[in-house]
Amino acid sequence: MFGMMAGEMHNEPELSTPEVSTPELANRLPGEERLTDEEKSARLAQLTDIIEMVRPIIQQDGGDLILLSADVESGVIELQLQGACSSCAISATTLQAGVERILKDRLDWVTEISGGVDEEMDWQESASMGRGAYVPKW
Repeated sequence: MFGMMAGEMHNEPELSTPEVSTPELANRLPGEERLTDEEKSARLAQLTDIIEMVRPIIQQDGGDLILLSADVESGVIELQLQGACSSCAISATTLQAGVERILKDRLDWVTEISGGVDEEMDWQESASMGRGAYVPKW
């Protein structure tokens, strides 16, 4: 989950400079330590617990909240709203003003929330799943 260095994937010797995958990590000072696996696991558990607390609220209106990815070192989280959220006019507000606010208030290490709705679902099927703030797309 936390990724492998390119050298490990091709049995090449490890480089002396670690691979940097995000701008936040590139700005770290040379002596600054990275999170341990235990700290990463603790952050992921905190994040999962909060998402599981929020999901029932979204599920009441026929939607759902899915964690797509989480970089617990940089604080970048990617989420997706599914179900009735696909046809809901206020799904972006739910994600930004609701879920993002809750995560940033409770987890000081979260820096960015990205994501959107599941665009693959038919709008009629989505609308039939819950009441929400449905507005037809026609």
